[in-house]
Amino acid sequence: MTRAPTRQPDASSWPFELLIGWRYTRASRRTRSNGFISFISFVSVAGIALGVAALIVVISVMNGFQKEVRDRMLGVVPHVQILSADGSGLGEQWEKLAAKVRTDRQVTGVAPVVQGQALLAQGNSLFGVLAWGIDPALEPQVSSIASHMVAGKLTALRPGSFGVVLGEALAQRLGVGVGDLVTMVVPSGSLTPAGMIPRLRTLTVVGVFRIGHYEYDSSLALLDLRDASRLFLTQGPTGLRVQTRSIDDAPSVAQQLQALLPPDLVAQPWTAQNRTWFEAVVIEKRMMFIILAMIVAVAAFNLVSTLVMTVTDKQADIAILRTQGASPRSIMGIFVIQGAVTGVFGVLCGVALGLLIAFNVDPIVSFLQWVFHTQFLPSSVYLIHTMPSDPRLGDVLSITLIALGLSLLATLYPSWRASRLQPAAALRYE
Repeated sequence: MTRAPTRQPDASSWPFELLIGWRYTRASRRTRSNGFISFISFVSVAGIALGVAALIVVISVMNGFQKEVRDRMLGVVPHVQILSADGSGLGEQWEKLAAKVRTDRQVTGVAPVVQGQALLAQGNSLFGVLAWGIDPALEPQVSSIASHMVAGKLTALRPGSFGVVLGEALAQRLGVGVGDLVTMVVPSGSLTPAGMIPRLRTLTVVGVFRIGHYEYDSSLALLDLRDASRLFLTQGPTGLRVQTRSIDDAPSVAQQLQALLPPDLVAQPWTAQNRTWFEAVVIEKRMMFIILAMIVAVAAFNLVSTLVMTVTDKQADIAILRTQGASPRSIMGIFVIQGAVTGVFGVLCGVALGLLIAFNVDPIVSFLQWVFHTQFLPSSVYLIHTMPSDPRLGDVLSITLIALGLSLLATLYPSWRASRLQPAAALRYE
C-alpha cells in the first residue's frame, strides 16, 4: 500500500495579515515613491540598534569592571575576617580558634594577621601605609600575593629580621627595591614628659608584589607576624583571615562562624568590609540601565512616525481590504506585524553589534588611546588600567526583551488608527 505524499505548507496557507504585513515591510524598502518613508524606517531601525548596542556595551563594561576589581581585591582581602570587637589581640588562643574555624566544611584556609597603620619614610619621601603582619607559610591559603611577586619572595619574611614586602606602586613612590632600607613610624610609642614619641624601626625591603589593584599596590606593606606584633605592641594576632570555597558563600559562612566564636569576636564577610563601594557600583549600574533604556524607548517610538506615514500612504489599500471583508482587527494586525518586523530587525542588529563591541572593547579602547595619545582609565583613579568587559546572558536577554516590548508597544497606536479608517473617506479622492 503506497503512502500519499505529505503536503508541504505553502504561503497561501498563512494568515493574510502576515503576508500583507511582510509585503509592506519589503515594499517600503524597494518602492521609490516611498523613499522618505524608507528613510524614516531606516532611521528607526538604526536608532533601535544603536540604543540596544550601547546598553549592552555599557552594562557589560560595568559588569567587567565590578568583577575585575572584586577579583583583584579578593586576591588580597580574605573572604571572611575575624576580629576582636575592642581591637585588642587574640593572644595565644588564636591557634585553638583557627582549629575551630577549620572545622567548617566551607572553609579552605585560615591565617593569622596583625593589622595597623603606619608611616614609611625613605629620604625625603613619607607615605602612610597599611601594615599587615602575616605568616608567610599560611598566607597563600587566604591570598594570592605570593603568586604576584615581581621581586624577592614572600618567604623572605622571617621572625626577627624585620623585613618588609611592599606593593610595587608604593616601592616606586619611595624609590626603593629589594635590599634597600626604609623606616617605619608606628603611632603607638612611649609616653614621655615631652609627649608621645612614636616608635621607629628600620626595615629591609625583601620583596615587591603587584596584585593589579592600585589601592593595595600603593599602600600595603607586609611584615612577619611576630615582628608586626612587636612593633604594634599587640598580644598576638589581631585577627584571622579565612578563605571559603566560594565568594558567594562568604556571608553565610560568616554567620555560621559567628555562632562558634566568643562574644568579643566578630566575623565579617568581604561584602561587609567593602559594602559602600559595591553598593555604589550596583546603584550606578541600575541608573545607567534606566537611562540607556530610555534612549532605546525614544528610538523604538520612532516607529510611531514611520507607521503613521505608512498608514497615510496605504489608505487606498486599507479601504480596498475593508470593502473585501477584512475586519478592523485584521487591518490592525497587518500594521502591527510590519512594525514588529522592523523592531525585531533593529533589536537583532543591536544585539549583534553590542556583543561584537563588548567582546572586543579592550582592544578598541587601546587603539583609541594610541590614536589620541591619552589614557581613559588612569589606575590611580579607577583602580585598574584596562577596560574589562563581562557580557552576561541574563543582561542580554533582559535588554532584548525590553527593546522588543517597547517596539511592539510603539506599533499599537498607529495600527489602531489604521483599523479605524473608513473606506468611503479613504477612497473619496481616489
